[in-house]
Amino acid sequence: MNQDMTHETKRTFFQRLNTNIGLVINSIEVSILIFCVAALAVLLIANVFARTFFQSIYFAEEISRFLVMLTTFTGVSYGVRRARHIRMGAFLDAMPLKMEKTFIIIIALVSALVMGVMAWFSYEYLMNAMNRSHVTPALRVPKWTFYVIIPIGFGLACIQYVRTI
Repeated sequence: MNQDMTHETKRTFFQRLNTNIGLVINSIEVSILIFCVAALAVLLIANVFARTFFQSIYFAEEISRFLVMLTTFTGVSYGVRRARHIRMGAFLDAMPLKMEKTFIIIIALVSALVMGVMAWFSYEYLMNAMNRSHVTPALRVPKWTFYVIIPIGFGLACIQYVRTI
């Protein structure tokens, strides 16, 4: 027990801050993912019943599209944090340990760079969509509100890749 306490005091302020920020972001991401999947299931099942027995819910397609986008781009960051993304496991397992660590760092750097570039271009796309002032047909909300999550998701994934280095 004393050894655990000594290990805990050796952690720097930035390591503790990084851990706490990671926990907060993780809980937000998990909450968003749980809400989106549950809301999507309820909405689509309700729409099937409504379409069969009454009239289709007119906004179901737009809301479901938004929920799928929110789930996808929140899941990108969550997948990176949990190392559930596509990786070359068999290739890395065949390497010596030192070379494997080097390749993991290179892969994380390249992936962070790609996610950063995608965040930048999706931000530019978002700004372009905001300037066009298009609205959705059913809900009449600006289309860009659906796109806000895209640069956020890519940006958080970039940060997660940097954190793994």
